[in-house]
Order: sequence, then structure tokens, then C-alpha cells
Amino acid sequence: MANDLLTAESTNAAAYSVSELAGALKRTLETTYDHVRLRGEISKVTRHASGHVYLTIKDDKAAIDGVIWKGNVSRLQAQPEHGLEVIVTGKITTFPASSKYQIVIEAMEVAGVGALLAQLDRLKKKLHAEGLFDPARKKPLPYAPRTIGVITSPTGAVIRDILHRIRDRWPCRVIVWPVIVQGDAAAPQVINALRGFHTDPAVPRPDVIIVARGGGSVEDLWAFNSEDLARAVAASTIPVISAVGHETDTTLIDYVSDRRAPTPTGAAEMATPVLGELRAFTADLERRRQGTMARLLETRRERIALLARALPKPLDLINTAQQRLDYAAHRLGGGLLQNLNLHRTAYARLSGRFSPSLLEREVQLKQTHLGQLGQRLDLAVSRRVTLAATHARLPELAKRLSEAFARDLRQRQERLQRLEQLRTSLNPDRPLDLGFARVNRPDGALIKSPVGVSSGDALVLTFKGDQTLGVIAGEGGPPPAKPAPKPAAPKPRSSAPDQGSLF
Repeated sequence: MANDLLTAESTNAAAYSVSELAGALKRTLETTYDHVRLRGEISKVTRHASGHVYLTIKDDKAAIDGVIWKGNVSRLQAQPEHGLEVIVTGKITTFPASSKYQIVIEAMEVAGVGALLAQLDRLKKKLHAEGLFDPARKKPLPYAPRTIGVITSPTGAVIRDILHRIRDRWPCRVIVWPVIVQGDAAAPQVINALRGFHTDPAVPRPDVIIVARGGGSVEDLWAFNSEDLARAVAASTIPVISAVGHETDTTLIDYVSDRRAPTPTGAAEMATPVLGELRAFTADLERRRQGTMARLLETRRERIALLARALPKPLDLINTAQQRLDYAAHRLGGGLLQNLNLHRTAYARLSGRFSPSLLEREVQLKQTHLGQLGQRLDLAVSRRVTLAATHARLPELAKRLSEAFARDLRQRQERLQRLEQLRTSLNPDRPLDLGFARVNRPDGALIKSPVGVSSGDALVLTFKGDQTLGVIAGEGGPPPAKPAPKPAAPKPRSSAPDQGSLF
């Protein structure tokens, strides 16, 4: 240690750089104060994007900077918060870039129960401001659950009390998800159990979940004050009953759960009805139903009896009807005889109308009417024949019309051919198609006769397809000079064109 410190004598002997001095101080502090415990209040907490946490620990007289490396943040017993009184463990070192000393924190715990309660109070206020304690968001418990999920330690009296109470009250399926209920790993295991009941396909989905633990101190129950666990309970779509500790113990999940039970046994009673009481209740309902039906029948019977007093006696109704029947039977014989006489008189009257003379006159009238109908039928048939003969000429007229159309079409085709021949004959380029050529001067003037053309004049011959050839008059061959430019084609005329001189 003494060798690392730079004394005045060594400075007089040799000069050291600043980095060497900073390194010597760093080694001296880390060797002397490699394991220290400090108690103080946290302030200026900064969580860097790299995952490291920078803070300051102070008391009423002094302050020291601290750093928590990324790998140690998740392993801390208590997370750093502004104003929290803690006890930290670490080593003293320096930061050479700014000539400051600091403590590298490896462990952190809350200093005393009062600080834990203060931290819990801050969490309560935070979650309450977010609405997680709102009674309107709490889900109702099912009346008769078929499956109950229990998250607790598999050993101890808590799980035995819950199973015994459920078996006595309401025998149903109970799924126990074993977890530890104390320490730093308790909250993550309970969160994993809650999510497993929601998402694990191998586990039947329960109708209600009980999170249970026996009583203990504030430190023992501190895992159930985890903010992450409280949010997981609040996010559960299955109703959750909190049964942590005794009746006087209160944890954070008691506020966000759907129901809070004073004890684990009370949670079992909240989650299940009493089968015996339910049977007694249904038996009482059956007795009340039977009594109500008996009273209803008796009331209806009395009402029918009262209504029957206002009705006539059945025998009186029958006697009156019997008397009417006897009266009708007495009059039936005379009525039948009178009806027979009426039908006999009507028959005699009708038979008189059908004498031979009347029948003969009726036949004559019918024959006359039949003859008139025959004449009308003959006239209709003759008109029909005439109309049919008229319709028979239609094919002949159609044939004549088709022949007329054909003749007109042929005449128009012949006229069109003559017009096409005339158009062809009037085409100014037709002589060129026959082997002739058009003679022009280099300036495009058309030459119609040899008059005015001297020997040695340059001429341009235009052949079929607008092919041109320059010649010299009187020599019969192309000039040695380059060919003359192509003359402009003459504009066509409406009448037969003047072809000029042709070779």
C-alpha cells in the first residue's frame, strides 16, 4: 500500500503522470475499502439506457455517489427509489475521469420496517392513481365453481386448510400450483403461476384463483407487495382471491385482487358455497313450491264453487232441452206429410209442361236456331278461305322482292367497278407502271416536248416508285458529276394529267 501512494519524497525523486497517480489512488481505495456497508437516504436516481443505475446516498451531513451495474440491478432485494432509506453493501472506488470517489453497490436492502411501509405507501398511491384499486373493475366470483386454482406453498398448514374446507363445503376439482411464498424469488413464481393458469394448455382453466400464504412479519410478506405481482393480479381475466397473512396483515395484492379474504380458510369459504346449505335451500324451495301450488289449487277450487252458484242447474238445462225435443218430434210427422204434398203438386205442374205438342214446338225452335248458326258458320268459313288465299301469295311476293334486291345489287356493283376503272385510268402515275418515265429539269420544271432542250442539258428521269436518274441530253448516259437532287413531285390534277415527253 505504501509503495502505491505517492509521497512528497518520491515526488522529489521522480515525476509521475496524472493517470499513474489516479491508478495508485484507485488501487489504494479498493484495497482498503473493498467491502463496506452504508446507511443513508437515496436521492438523484438515474437509470441509464445502458441498464446501469446511478444514484446518491446521503445523510444529514454528507453524500456519496453510487453506481449499480446492469447485472446487479435485478438481483437487489429492494429497488432504488428517491427518498428511500436503505443499507447498501459494496466497495469504494474512484472515477479517474472526474477525480471523484464512489461506491459500487452490490446489495441493497431497506433500512427498517418504517422504510418498507413508506415504500409500500408510495406504491399504493401510484397504483391507486392508475385506477387499479377501482371497485368497478373487480370481477364477480362464480357461485358454483367447477375448478379452483390455488397458488401457494405445497407444504404447510395453508394448503391443508384450504383443501379441507373446500372438501367439506363444495367438493370440486382443485389445482394446486406450487410456489415459494417468501424471498426474492416468490413474486416471479407467483406471476408465472398466474400466467400459467391463463395460457398453459396442459392445465385446466380454473373458474377462480386463490393466492394464499400464512401470516408473518412485514419482511416475510414483502414479496406480495411487488409492483409486478400487483399488476399481474390486476390483469388477470380469472377472478382472484387474495388470502395472504392473517386478518390484520395487508399486502399490495389485497387492493388489486377481486376479493380479499382474512385467512386462507376464509378464501375457501368465499370461493365455494355450502353443499348442505344449498340442498336445504333447494328443499325449502320445493316445499314452498308445493305449498304455493296447493294454495293455488284450493283458491281455484273455491272460485269455481262460487262461480257454479251463479250458473243454472244442469238438470234444469236438460229438462228444457228435452221438452223442445219432444215438441219437435210431435211436429215432425205432420211436417213430413206436408212436405210430401208440396213436392207432389210441384211434380204434377212440371209434368204438364212436357206434353208432346210442347216438345214438338220446342224442337222446331231449336232447329230454326241451328239453321241460322249453320249459315253464319258458312260465311265465316268462306271469309277464312279468302284470307288464306291472300296469305298464300306472300311467298311469291317475297321471292319477287329478293330478285329485285339482287338485280339492284348487281347493278350497283357493276357501276362501282366502272368507277374504279376510271379512277385507275386517271392516276398520274399509271404511265410509270407501264414502263414510261417523267422528264424534269433539275429545278423541277416538267418537260413536255424536246423543244427548248439543248444537247448537254441536265435532265432528271422519274421512274416507278419515285426512282430518279440524272442524264445529260444528247449523250444517252449519266453525267460523271453527282446525281441531281430529287425534284418535287407534281401536284395531281382533277382531269387527265399531261404526261410530258416520255422515253
